[in-house]
Amino acid sequence: MLAPTPPSFLLALFVAAGLIVGGPTDESIAQEPDKYEHGPDSQPNDAVPHGTVTQHVWPESKVFPGTKRRYSIYVPAQYDGKTPAALMVFQDGHTFEGTRGDYRVPVVFDNLIAKGDMPVTIAVMIDPGYTSELPEKRGWRPRPENRSVEYDTVSGDYAEFLLTEILPAVEKDYRITANPDLRAICGNSSGGICAFGVAWHRPDQFRKVLSHIGSFVNIRGGHHYAAMIRKTDPKPLRVLLQDGANDLDNQHGNWPLANQQMAKSLEFAGYDYKFVFGTGAHDGNHGGAIFPDSLRWLWRGWKELTP
Repeated sequence: MLAPTPPSFLLALFVAAGLIVGGPTDESIAQEPDKYEHGPDSQPNDAVPHGTVTQHVWPESKVFPGTKRRYSIYVPAQYDGKTPAALMVFQDGHTFEGTRGDYRVPVVFDNLIAKGDMPVTIAVMIDPGYTSELPEKRGWRPRPENRSVEYDTVSGDYAEFLLTEILPAVEKDYRITANPDLRAICGNSSGGICAFGVAWHRPDQFRKVLSHIGSFVNIRGGHHYAAMIRKTDPKPLRVLLQDGANDLDNQHGNWPLANQQMAKSLEFAGYDYKFVFGTGAHDGNHGGAIFPDSLRWLWRGWKELTP
């Protein structure tokens, strides 16, 4: 891990070096040094309607044979079953589904949907596959054995898994829009590169990407995405990347440099993108603190879209 550097010096250096950058429709996302604090949109609010979270098990995958996993579904109170809801999929779903911790999807979605800052959105929060027995409680212990295969591999397999297995099951109970501009996908670390990969391979299905501390390094070839972006005709994606100067540096590569390369490639190719670079490490503190603002940026203009 990189040694900590004084925040004021780092922020000045990032600005001077052009590392805090954004696309042509950039909107400011406030950054705080070192320890990032959650704002009011990440706090429970009794004055807004509350959605519900239900738990589910996917006992066998055809795309990833021999794996099983848990997932949860958040449904906002405003969902009426008549108008198709927007969709947001989360990798490592257990890190997002709680009302405490870094991301607090139910709390943040409740607050932003009530304000009209994002559409009525169903969240599907999926864990990676286990080849052993499922643990009684969702989490990191034991580690899901198939996570890297599913998330770090540069292919359309995970998109195929979502589109042919999980989402059809969800759509048996809920109406979800077919408009790819109203479908978002999010993850952390290997889940972050997975989110980008789904939209990259299937922009006809997902066009909004939120990647926190994304693993765009050479775990299973993910470092090639930066070059692929430059050499491929632009795809209709909106991408927000978040990373920190104290992210990982190991045998797979340097995460801060890899995310900077991704941002520069997106800029070069003319994408609608934003790169938020702070002082954080390989954790959810920074991404969680800015999560409401990230969602506002990602979903801006949603009222002009047809469900």
